[in-house]
Amino acid sequence: MLFEQPCAIVDLETTGGHITRDRVTEVGVILVDGEHVERFDFLVNPGQSIPAFIEQMTGISNDMVASAPPFADIAPALLEKLQGRLFIAHNVRFDYGFLKNEFKRVGLSFRSDVLCTVKLSRRLYPQHYKHNLDSIIARHGIVLAERHRALADAEAVYQFLRQSTASLGQSVVEDAARELMALPSVPPGLDPEVVDNLPDVPGVYLFYDEKRLPLYVGKSVNLRTRVLSHFSGDHRQHKEMRISQEIRHVEWVETIGEFGALLLELQLIKQKKPLHNQRGRLEQELCTLQLAEGADGFLLPRIVYARDVDFARLDTIYGLFRTQKEAKKALGELCEANGLCQTCLQLEKRGARKGACFAYQIGRCKGACIGREDAANHNTRLLHALAKVKLKSWPYAGMIAVRETDPVSGEWEEHLFERWCYLGSRRSEQAAPQGTPRFDVDTYKLLAAFIKKPMENTALRELA
Repeated sequence: MLFEQPCAIVDLETTGGHITRDRVTEVGVILVDGEHVERFDFLVNPGQSIPAFIEQMTGISNDMVASAPPFADIAPALLEKLQGRLFIAHNVRFDYGFLKNEFKRVGLSFRSDVLCTVKLSRRLYPQHYKHNLDSIIARHGIVLAERHRALADAEAVYQFLRQSTASLGQSVVEDAARELMALPSVPPGLDPEVVDNLPDVPGVYLFYDEKRLPLYVGKSVNLRTRVLSHFSGDHRQHKEMRISQEIRHVEWVETIGEFGALLLELQLIKQKKPLHNQRGRLEQELCTLQLAEGADGFLLPRIVYARDVDFARLDTIYGLFRTQKEAKKALGELCEANGLCQTCLQLEKRGARKGACFAYQIGRCKGACIGREDAANHNTRLLHALAKVKLKSWPYAGMIAVRETDPVSGEWEEHLFERWCYLGSRRSEQAAPQGTPRFDVDTYKLLAAFIKKPMENTALRELA
């Protein structure tokens, strides 16, 4: 006997690792009711091609599944066998998430308590570093006829549970399992079904209140982990507490990878202006600094606004600021740090007396105001100081595409940009850009950082 309740030890083989885009190719199940054990497995026609490397790993080919039934044909019988049982799998989120999505596609609802034997192994054997199935098989001396087939891998999990129970005791294993199965903390106004449906993939999530007003927009490389982290920390941070009290609905959009999630998050924050996203609520009067030549030969910084000029078309602008106040503060700090004269730059009035400025008197100006430094030298130092905040010039001849690729399925998405402006995304070479170029400070920072250090599974290419 493994546990007091009936169990189903499940393993799946699939066309890939994405629980919504990929499909099941084989199901292996071991049903345990006390001393009664029943095993069954079957191939499934996934309705899509099995990648070559998946075929090589599992031994399941496209020819093998060609005559197998589609999931819709076996779904009712499988659901009947699984209902009311503790669902056990190695990395249970994968197998459980895949089955839930397969059932959902054919109009069936499946929900079960789950137990992950990866986590159980870590809890029972903390002295060991690795807890993948190969490590467990080797550590416990489990003998299998084959590996990476559904029923064989389910059998490995079954033997691991039996050996652990025999060596550590039934109560030790059950206590560890009970702790792991404790349901995640979910806010009282939120449907617990949301927790089951959250996928372990990259994307953007949105929280709404009871009136469907947006509370918060976030992104993650793992939607499920990130969303649940909001709820587990709701008593430690005021913002998380408020979100937990107000949240009633959760939505999410899956992306191919991290770059697409970051980009979509920026767009949704600006569109929806959620209550708890500080960035989305800031007054947008984006401005920068341009240099003009004064009558006395001194270069003069001038604040210009995105509403008046197209930043994407300017090659010599310095800094990006959300408000005029922010721009003036940054310019003042730059002057103080570099001994520049704010009166010569017309940032401060000289006053009635034409003598040295106040900054010179306290040693923060090199004397341009009283002729101790000429305009040419002052201009050189100003340009050197501003170089640190100068916006990068667009380094390409025209439009570029940042392509993200799913390493398992090969599915890709391209994000198009021109002169730092986001044009839109596409999943087909023939699809045209979707937007009108518009400079945005957050998009600029994201793309500039990406060009400097590309993310995993991405590539940048210039478009003709």
